[in-house]
Amino acid sequence: MSNDSKRKSKKVIVIGAGLGGISAAIMLKINGYDVEVFEKNEKIGGKLNTINEQGYVFDLGPSILTLPQYFRSLFEASGRNMDDYFQMQTVRPHWRNFFEDGTIVDLDPDMNLMKNQLDKYGTNTFNEFRKFLDYSEQQYDILAKGYFDNGLDSTRDFMKYYDLSAVFNIDLFKTMHKSAVKYLKNPYLIDIMDYFIKYVGSSAYDAPGFMNLMPTIQFKYDLWYVPGGMYNIAIGFKKYMDELGIKINFDSEVRRIIKEKDRVTAIEAKNEIHRADIIVSNMEGIPAYKNLLNEDESFLKKFRRFEPACSGLVLDLGLDIQYPQLAHHNFLFSGDQKHHFDIVFKQKKLPPDPTIYLVDASKSDPTVAPEGCSGLKVLPHIPYINEKNRYTQEDYYRLKEVVIDKLERMGLTDLRKHIVYEHILTPIDIERMYNSNGGSIYGVVSDMMKNFGFKLPKKSKKYKNLYFTGGSVNPGGGMPMVLLCGQNVCKSILADEKE
Repeated sequence: MSNDSKRKSKKVIVIGAGLGGISAAIMLKINGYDVEVFEKNEKIGGKLNTINEQGYVFDLGPSILTLPQYFRSLFEASGRNMDDYFQMQTVRPHWRNFFEDGTIVDLDPDMNLMKNQLDKYGTNTFNEFRKFLDYSEQQYDILAKGYFDNGLDSTRDFMKYYDLSAVFNIDLFKTMHKSAVKYLKNPYLIDIMDYFIKYVGSSAYDAPGFMNLMPTIQFKYDLWYVPGGMYNIAIGFKKYMDELGIKINFDSEVRRIIKEKDRVTAIEAKNEIHRADIIVSNMEGIPAYKNLLNEDESFLKKFRRFEPACSGLVLDLGLDIQYPQLAHHNFLFSGDQKHHFDIVFKQKKLPPDPTIYLVDASKSDPTVAPEGCSGLKVLPHIPYINEKNRYTQEDYYRLKEVVIDKLERMGLTDLRKHIVYEHILTPIDIERMYNSNGGSIYGVVSDMMKNFGFKLPKKSKKYKNLYFTGGSVNPGGGMPMVLLCGQNVCKSILADEKE
């Protein structure tokens, strides 16, 4: 029997239709497996989600698209062209950064524009910025070859893949912040570069230095938007999956994974048992082990180093006006960024002066709001649900008022008077909707003292035919990374099948 025939006779069940699950399902189907997906919600995408109300379109989850090559590779794997499924456009500037003292700094891939901005802070500021980007690109190039593209899962994998010279060039033993201040002296640039860690919901004072690779993701490969809203990515993937003949069961929450000794054999959904030769969980690893496999505390304690990344307060505001000073992507910084990181990640408290990510997609796409209006997505990072501080929905709603106070103070005059539509998601909502660990948005925290930036491995060490994909799994959070994770899960399964 040929390998293709063997694969066609093997059933793979994918739990969850987030981007990691979608990616794994597509690649496994292309490689000849019988694939079926079970999704608890009524549509695909997971945290890539949307609401469309009163003429306003909001991205509830990811609102920045980077590294489009990892999207394209999924379509090219079957000879298709991604442009036939959804469109992309670049965003300018990448971000606009607002500080409490009134300073505004734009990030733009045009180095002439960056030089014109930074020269006012001293003749050497732009040169420091360029040297930092060179260091960032070095980190990206090293990590992309192994950690990203080859799906390395552990320190042992690192040592097998990288030679000694590469190991010495990876910035392993300093934090992001400590490495950044080696190159940068300007306090605004330091805060801005530190906050690239937003992509993985961690702290620049805890994450390993090699995470400074993230600016290269934007400056080298650009920053993108999907017209009509980012959820059009999910719509494109649904069309693709339909063409491939991948069955998706919606409103079908998996209640348990059935196991026999060192293998998993089936899942239960809607009181029915569905058998499989291989199971891929797009549900985060720790909740899956705890809630679907009923593992005890002695097993779960092995995963304590994989602490959840932060959560967020997702506030969507439909306004009856435009604020012309805003760009598409904006950051309004805390007056004391170090203190903000400490409050959220060490003390695990709600921040009194949060750094706020604010999206006004109407600046690039007038179709997402009524004429003359704008829809703002407002996202401060806040702690995941934890035992140290148990917050209620009322606590989160009080934080919402703190956030709006800050926005009004920093230039969005009379914001409250112009709100005609409001929608809010708290960590409690995020945990309920997506089965995320503690309501985390980004999976597992990147912390050099806890896990050196590693996430959970793609293959279970307890069950031979159980695999994981998504933001809690290497290489981590963010749309391109979870898509890459799903592709690497397929590679791992194919490699295991050869043994």
